[in-house]
Amino acid sequence: MNILNKIIEHKKIEVAQAKKKISLTELKEAVFFQRKTFSLKKSVKSGSGIISEFKRKSPSKGIINDKADVSEVAKSYEKFGASGISILTDESFFGGTLHDILKVRQEISIPILRKDFMIDEYQFYEAKANGADAVLLIASCLSPAQVQEFTELSHGLDLEVLLEIHTEEELKHINRNVDLAGINNRNLKDFKVDLQHSVNLKNMLPKEILAVAESGIYAVEDFKFLKEKGFDAFLMGEYFMRNEDPGLAFGELINIIKN
Repeated sequence: MNILNKIIEHKKIEVAQAKKKISLTELKEAVFFQRKTFSLKKSVKSGSGIISEFKRKSPSKGIINDKADVSEVAKSYEKFGASGISILTDESFFGGTLHDILKVRQEISIPILRKDFMIDEYQFYEAKANGADAVLLIASCLSPAQVQEFTELSHGLDLEVLLEIHTEEELKHINRNVDLAGINNRNLKDFKVDLQHSVNLKNMLPKEILAVAESGIYAVEDFKFLKEKGFDAFLMGEYFMRNEDPGLAFGELINIIKN
């Protein structure tokens, strides 16, 4: 069993437990459930195009930064011009929780992406109730029919969808309602990074969809390479989080880009 399959099996157990703790009715009664969400798509198009990520650890890297405060990092990301903030909410493998989004939502005014392994409609109501503006769908975890179903559910909840793909076969998961298409430079099954593979896939995307480069961007040169190849946006986490002050690291990247 590869790590992705292991995560999904554990996620099924987590969701079942969550349903027992908080009902769908309770989620719908949450304060943030009625709020008008921010558009990640519009923010990416009009701003820096960088979706900065908060991530404490990962299966491939272990502990990345378990000392940084999510609120302080998020506020710094916004201050220096992030188009959005991605927050990992998987606890077992990435050290995050939904409370991270709930905490940050009260302190920033840019879109928040809930980054998790979304396999059940309950999770979309969780995202909405805790203040997320968009959700990540991972093609390798879902069928094209599920992507369609979850995209419609998301839009019904006023949430946007970033669909992540990694293979040519997964291009079939893209439908006309998906808001952004993310191409993961890292293979989730063996964690190998291949930027050129991502460029090849990007060139196969429908022309009208915004292309987001995800993961494996470890240097300014990687960013510039992907930018030159036509990517519209960039989801970057480890590049910032491996620093003692992730927000400052993001600010320094912005300065380099501008100059």
